[in-house]
Amino acid sequence: MGVRISLKVNGRAHTTEVEPRLLLVHYLRDLLGLTGTHIGCETSLCGACTVLLDGKAVKSCTLLAVQADGADLTTIEGLARDGKLHPVQEGFWEEHGLQCGYCTPGMILAGAALLAGNPDPSEAEIRRAIAGNLCRCTGYQHIVNAIQSAARKMKPSGRKR
Repeated sequence: MGVRISLKVNGRAHTTEVEPRLLLVHYLRDLLGLTGTHIGCETSLCGACTVLLDGKAVKSCTLLAVQADGADLTTIEGLARDGKLHPVQEGFWEEHGLQCGYCTPGMILAGAALLAGNPDPSEAEIRRAIAGNLCRCTGYQHIVNAIQSAARKMKPSGRKR
C-alpha cells in the first residue's frame, strides 16, 4: 500500500505515491532522477547523501520519503540559480575543494546550510558543520578554504547571490 506525498524539490512541486519504507535518497535518485545525491554508507556516517530539507542539512539515507512530505528540498542539482553556481560551488572549484567528487555534493550542501545561518563562520565552526561528511581524498583543508571563500563572496562587500 502506497502513501501519497507532496514536496517541492529544487523549486518544482512533486506529488508521488511511495512505499512507506522508501528512503528519501532512493526517492530522489530513483523516482526523480536526481543522482547528484550520492549513496555512500546508508548509515548516516559519510554524509554523501546530504540534502537541504527546509534549509537544514540532513542525511537523506536515514530519512524516509514520507517524513519529507510537505517539505522544501534542495539537492546539489538545485543549488545553482539562473545558470550561476552558488558561491560554495564556486569556492570548491576555485579552492580545489574536490578530488574524486563523491563527497562533494554533500559537503557543498553542508557548507551552504552553514552559511545561510552563519555568514561569517570561524574555521572551527566550518569544521564542525562538515564533521558529519567524510572525505577520503582532500584532507579537508581545501574544503574549509572553499567555504571560507564562499563566505567572503556572500558578504555585502563581495558578490551577492
